[in-house]
Amino acid sequence: MPYCKNCGNELLSDTRFCPKCGTPVEAPAPTRAVTPAIQPGITLAHWGERFVAWLIDIIIIGLLVGILGFFSWFATGNFSWYPGWPTWVPFFNFNFGSVIYFLYWMLTEGAYGQSLGKIFMHLKITRLDGTSMNVGQAAMESVGKAFFLPLDLLLGLVFSGQRRQRIFNYISETIVIEDKRR
Repeated sequence: MPYCKNCGNELLSDTRFCPKCGTPVEAPAPTRAVTPAIQPGITLAHWGERFVAWLIDIIIIGLLVGILGFFSWFATGNFSWYPGWPTWVPFFNFNFGSVIYFLYWMLTEGAYGQSLGKIFMHLKITRLDGTSMNVGQAAMESVGKAFFLPLDLLLGLVFSGQRRQRIFNYISETIVIEDKRR
């Protein structure tokens, strides 16, 4: 229960004036959304480390996608998975390879918090408080990495500040940290 600042009388929660002394009651300050803070003791990964982890993943999974593309070409005589669909449109990449990358990152990072590249670089993706993320968060952050990476990274570099988040990390409330279990 609130109390009058002038006379100390107990007030009802929706009272605008104190019934005893007539003093106006201040309206509570409007609440605003607060971005959760990163827990102390968590060391964020640097952009360079994250790039190397991404590059390792791209090479490993790229070999698999390349082999599948070769068999597709051998069977159909065409490297394109979707005839007529451009393989790269500025800031948007949707092709069979991107779907494979999306599934790879969503499943490995959703289940273990790490892809092969992150394991090699001793990095892990977590929620802001350092706990494991769920598959929904993994799917959200993987969408940016697999389909919108140039835009996702560019906006993240500009707007993320000290958190070093891509935009889809920000949306999914995840961060990439150093994995202390070496």
